[in-house]
Amino acid sequence: MNKMIWQQGELIEVTIADLSDTGDGVGRANERVVFVPDTVPGDRAIVRLVHVKPKYAQAKLQELLQPSPHRIRPACIVADKCGGCQWQHINYDYQLIAKQNQVIQAMERIGGFTQPPVDPVLAVGSALGYRNKSTYPLGKSATGQVQAGYYQKGSHQLINLNQCPVQDSRLNPMLAEVKQDIQQRGWQIYDEHRHLGQIRHLSLRIGRHTGEMLLTLVVKDWNLPEIAIQAQEWLKRYPQLRGVCLNRNGDRTNAIFGVETRCIAGVPHLREKFAGLEFQVRPDTFFQVYTETAEALLEVIQSELNLQGHEFLVDAYCGIGTLTLPLAKQVRQAIGLEVQPAAVEQAILNAERNEINNVTFQVGAVEKLLPKMGTIPEVVILDPPRKGCDRGVIDTLRQLKPSRIVYVSCKVATLARDLKLLCQDGQYKIARVQPADFFPQTAHVEAAAFLVLSHLDKDADSFKKIEISNF
Repeated sequence: MNKMIWQQGELIEVTIADLSDTGDGVGRANERVVFVPDTVPGDRAIVRLVHVKPKYAQAKLQELLQPSPHRIRPACIVADKCGGCQWQHINYDYQLIAKQNQVIQAMERIGGFTQPPVDPVLAVGSALGYRNKSTYPLGKSATGQVQAGYYQKGSHQLINLNQCPVQDSRLNPMLAEVKQDIQQRGWQIYDEHRHLGQIRHLSLRIGRHTGEMLLTLVVKDWNLPEIAIQAQEWLKRYPQLRGVCLNRNGDRTNAIFGVETRCIAGVPHLREKFAGLEFQVRPDTFFQVYTETAEALLEVIQSELNLQGHEFLVDAYCGIGTLTLPLAKQVRQAIGLEVQPAAVEQAILNAERNEINNVTFQVGAVEKLLPKMGTIPEVVILDPPRKGCDRGVIDTLRQLKPSRIVYVSCKVATLARDLKLLCQDGQYKIARVQPADFFPQTAHVEAAAFLVLSHLDKDADSFKKIEISNF
């Protein structure tokens, strides 16, 4: 039977059956897939086709005929417009089920694994008020009022916010009041089209366990009149504010932060407790936005590894040592590898602050540093960026054959791709995959995969101090 010809703008009825990895509802009609944002599995709806392709279409929700039992009223009054969250209209329990399914499907479709051992999603604390960092683009209304918020879904229209239900509630007063201060100072908001104006973004950070805060303005250049006076006023107004910083980004780019940050008042960092250790976090430091869930995932990693104190551990893509340092306390020796010199500088300081002496950090690309290890590690931690591991890292690991690998990923598609390569020819087996919800109310899911070498030598000492002769 010939498929009915669809036209852009046409209205069709569809029942939503699944969620895509980008967060859209997925339905089928006329033997084709239809992607519909703002829908929930179980919704029956009239949708308007906005993009029509031979095998699929993208549509916009027009009328909800029958709501899903998993649909709820969003906590945020602008959730239907703001692009910061995708899933506030979905019951949180179902969000977790959807994220587990997302991991399973990636492992099956991309990784080629049959019945992958994917655990239920790890979730702790609240699904709201969890973010320890929020960075808002700034703009102006038609009447000239300074605005801060997130862009409307599918557009470059700024949705103004005075509070955000997913950021730590202690930051909300600063969001509303700092906008007013910028307005009163007469500072010019950056216009990306004309490359004019000064202030591009407002970034707020908080230590979830310490309550210490940082306020950072991302500016086109350093020339911001009376910023030192205003910075002192902010420090007096907010007792928990540790520092006010400027970050310079003078490029025509979508990147938020530039490479240089200056502290205008106070200190350029806050202190945070993580897994019983104290870390120093700067404005542009990578630090997981949901502190408590990151700690819970670390506990799972520690439990699964069951370290005995004699191991040599390598933490690739180590950042400021968030995983390296807690794990170093349980092994004989640990090495962290990281391409960003500033992150390594912070990692070294964090090790000294916590009096951890059996860890070293090296600056460089993991694919270049890993083959130069003087000994074969028993345990390798991988925590790469969203693009996953460089192929050279995978090839080196398959040659070194560490007995255990923990792969922490923020994008399950690249995780599944890399696990397929690591497990090729049965060299490694997946013991379990533990998803974790670092980003409630969004489609993003973190996951830790635990790999064991398939043919472990019976002699436990064979994985200690094995010299590498071919690197």
